[in-house]
Amino acid sequence: MAAPALKHWRTTLERVEKFVSPRYFTDCNLRGRLFGDSYPLAGLSRFLTPERLPYQEAVQQDFSPTQVGDSFGPTWWTCWFRVELIIPEAWVGREVHLCWESDGEGLVWRDGEPVQGLTKEGEKTSYVLTDKLGEGDPRSLTLYVEVACNGLLGAGKGSMIAAPDPEKMFHLSRAELAVFHRDVHKLLVDLELLLDIAKGLGDDNQRSFQALYTANQMVNVCDPAQPDTYPVAAALASKFFGQRGGESQHTIHAIGHCHIDTAWLWPFKETVRKCARSWVTAVKLMEQNAEFIFACSQAQQLEWVKSHYPGLRSRLQEFACRGQFVPVGGTWVEMDGNLPSGEAMVRQFLQGQNFFLQEFGKMCTEFWLPDTFGYSAQLPQIMRGCGITRFLTQKLSWNLVNSFPHHTFFWEGLDGSRVLVHFPPGDSYGMQGNVEEVLKTVTNNRDKGRTNHSAFLFGFGDGGGGPTQTMLDRLKRLGNTDGLPRVQLSSPEQLFMALERDSGQLCTWVGELFLELHNGTYTTHAQLKKGNRECEQILHDVELLSSLALARSAQFLYPAAQLQHLWRLLLLNQFHDVVTGSCIQQVAEDAMSHYKDIRSHGSALLGAAAAALCAGEPGPEALLIVNTSGGAHSLGMTRGGSTDAQASFPALVTVPSVGYAPAPTPTSLRPLLPQQPVFVVQETDGSVTLDNGIIRVKLDPTGRLISLVLVASGREAIAEGALGNQFVLFDDVPLYWDAWDVMDYHLETRKPVLGQAGTLAVGTEGGLRGSVWFLLQISPNSRLSQEVVLDVGCPYVCFHTEVHWHEAHKFLKVEFPARVRSTQATYEIQFGHLQRPTHSNTSWDWARFEVWAHRWIDLSECGFGLALLNNCKYGASVRDNVLSLSLLRAPKAPDATADMGRHEFTYALMPHKGSFQEAGVIQAAYNLNFPLLALSTPGPAPATAWSAFSLSSPAVVLETIKQAEKSSQNRTLVLRLYEAHGSHVDCWLHISLPVQEAFLCNLLEERDPAGHLALQDNRLKVTFSPFQVRSLLLVLQPPPN
Repeated sequence: MAAPALKHWRTTLERVEKFVSPRYFTDCNLRGRLFGDSYPLAGLSRFLTPERLPYQEAVQQDFSPTQVGDSFGPTWWTCWFRVELIIPEAWVGREVHLCWESDGEGLVWRDGEPVQGLTKEGEKTSYVLTDKLGEGDPRSLTLYVEVACNGLLGAGKGSMIAAPDPEKMFHLSRAELAVFHRDVHKLLVDLELLLDIAKGLGDDNQRSFQALYTANQMVNVCDPAQPDTYPVAAALASKFFGQRGGESQHTIHAIGHCHIDTAWLWPFKETVRKCARSWVTAVKLMEQNAEFIFACSQAQQLEWVKSHYPGLRSRLQEFACRGQFVPVGGTWVEMDGNLPSGEAMVRQFLQGQNFFLQEFGKMCTEFWLPDTFGYSAQLPQIMRGCGITRFLTQKLSWNLVNSFPHHTFFWEGLDGSRVLVHFPPGDSYGMQGNVEEVLKTVTNNRDKGRTNHSAFLFGFGDGGGGPTQTMLDRLKRLGNTDGLPRVQLSSPEQLFMALERDSGQLCTWVGELFLELHNGTYTTHAQLKKGNRECEQILHDVELLSSLALARSAQFLYPAAQLQHLWRLLLLNQFHDVVTGSCIQQVAEDAMSHYKDIRSHGSALLGAAAAALCAGEPGPEALLIVNTSGGAHSLGMTRGGSTDAQASFPALVTVPSVGYAPAPTPTSLRPLLPQQPVFVVQETDGSVTLDNGIIRVKLDPTGRLISLVLVASGREAIAEGALGNQFVLFDDVPLYWDAWDVMDYHLETRKPVLGQAGTLAVGTEGGLRGSVWFLLQISPNSRLSQEVVLDVGCPYVCFHTEVHWHEAHKFLKVEFPARVRSTQATYEIQFGHLQRPTHSNTSWDWARFEVWAHRWIDLSECGFGLALLNNCKYGASVRDNVLSLSLLRAPKAPDATADMGRHEFTYALMPHKGSFQEAGVIQAAYNLNFPLLALSTPGPAPATAWSAFSLSSPAVVLETIKQAEKSSQNRTLVLRLYEAHGSHVDCWLHISLPVQEAFLCNLLEERDPAGHLALQDNRLKVTFSPFQVRSLLLVLQPPPN
């Protein structure tokens, strides 16, 4: 034996690195022995198509000969390869692989079933034909490899998030049979781990030197050309890894994971195949590693696999029964956490949980949303109402300004609901099982001492791919090794049970989890935002009217199947890279097509429900005016009439809550008005005043707001010397994430857009309505026209806006400086509202320079305030006394056409006495978003007004009326109500429908055993705490024969 020698740290480290290098000295190092003999394919041919064909159809096509080195493409096409193999007789007893390296994403098909994904980016470049070739095994075989012409992360031109390169070509660089040396693979794993331990623990750590010296000794004893030396080297590694850690070691729960964006830099249809490629590979790993557990979210993706790959779906169900395939999340997709309405968030869970129950026999107990752009303060209540008490994410690790102070904590929502939250401390959902990540998971943990367990999600993600055998081999080897945390292959259930046992010392975070990044996603792709808001409202209206028709008509069939289909389209579009606008053009176009389907089918369903409501004597076609909101609603620009004339006249009609009224006829339009008519006065200087006796609006000759007065008190709402309705343009160039980010420094580039005097003209001259309009040139390429409208009896002034937008990296907002002083502004969120600061005292305050809201924001001081309402916008801010609504952006990646073209939207301004709660701002925002419906009826419309439901308290909002999901409850309605003011309240619900009995239920529509509600004179008493969401089951009486 050679005498011990002094060792130099760096040279010893590099010696071992070169011994395992795939680049250096492969003629004589260990890496060069990973594969042994190779053998060419017996035949290789291909078929190229722009379609994504099913296997049975693809294999019937004409294939032409091809060879290694050939190119194929372009982007989004598919190349099918027929691979004919003959395994040499001499390889009996050996492990034989098909080695395949090509650009694009591949899927191996064998005997008509998908068996494994192949991607260079996902480190899957060989398919195991047999782990030991037997004497009687077949020697010849035909496989198919389906290669999608896109990478794991799309096909960006020049950079990952650039728009796709439509001309990109792909190449096949290797296709052959080879003998795989499993013993070499195991030694390589050991040596790489020892190297990583030495580097990770550093040159001042005893265990680090032990790792390096062990690796060095392995190199000494291992001759790559002599396999009989391998066991000696392996024994040295086993001795090192067999030295155990102490009882207090941190435990890492390694969970297989494969985050697949439901659409992003690739279209929805490609995601279907990504799921197959990723999950069939996971199934193969589950077969070979009984302890491997794979967590999988998003019911939509599983539904796609069920439809397109029934054989794979059966395997997933089989492994779910074994506890290795674990559905998580409970939602239809991993949705955006900010923009969807409260009801849409409930439906994510309702559709998702019911799907998981149907497919896998149980619902999820943890919400799984690793990669979305912020988390609403109402999510804890929604989770708990859907049977979920645990939450996993990690996106707040991306915060630009402040480091979030916890990795494991309780999260308390707007109503006080609490859930246990865990952020994997390695700050990733795509770990690869190396030592650096394992050590970071411990050192980075901000709750050391409070808990001793962490999640470690491993597998290639975003574009799919998932875990590899090498990752599993690393993690298994690290199981319990001195100097490192304990690593166990685990499940989400085991992780959260361990965290719950340790939860006594955990801290609590109250309110929203705001991501200090990606706040451009509140505004990017305005048409997607508008489609989302409108389609949420259409489905609300269809469900409400269909429910009323069900209760009033024995013949009416509630369109449950159609509504489920439409809801699932909407929920799909609420994926966190679609509704946010951070997707390629093809995805945005698909999403707009989904919205078009919802609008057209929704319109037909509305008509059918209205016809059922009015079923009676035949007669001339009439109009029914319907109010789908929970408060009485006067004067709507009626929509949906059978003729243009019917659809366009403004009519003074008051419709009770959740009810209808007969339409006024054109001859009855001018009775003596019970309210002051609207007066419109144009001054000689070109300015115009609109006055309806409630508010008085004065606009300068260019359309800017000089004055907004609450008439009864004479109180001015616009700051002294300032102008409202001021359009402003900002330069909008982020650091990298173009569609995602608007940076704080954009505020330094503010440029007011100035109009030309004399462009303000009177439109409607008063009476029921007064209006003015003007044109504004925003830039040489973009222009805007706006109609400012004040209606009789209306507490707010509307700004109907049309923009032709052709810009690059610009941001358009509109500002209203208020004569109000407050350190907090209020923003509507799902089922409630919250306050955010108007100042920048701390870095946490400043990081909220651009925030999100739903239908309204409000700035109030004692006794007075100003609310800004909108019908399809989400980005907003209030700095000092200036309310600002974000209108349009112009990013160029990943969609170079984002936001280009014509836009229509409405916002409104409402000054008010007292608090916004007392003044009715919430109902006003509902009225703006839910205008009265004018629906054609086949016969005479009812002669009198009627209300199905009304509420005794303005603090409670009736959000949803629908049929219960379970088919056994087809004469049962679900009502969803929430407390909107932030108060404790007892509320009486008045019911005009034939209700037999009533119960409280949860958000999944499961009856509360103690939730029976007593009906008293067609009234129910329901008690609320602040921002509480409550759901009721109303069992209808059987219809009369």
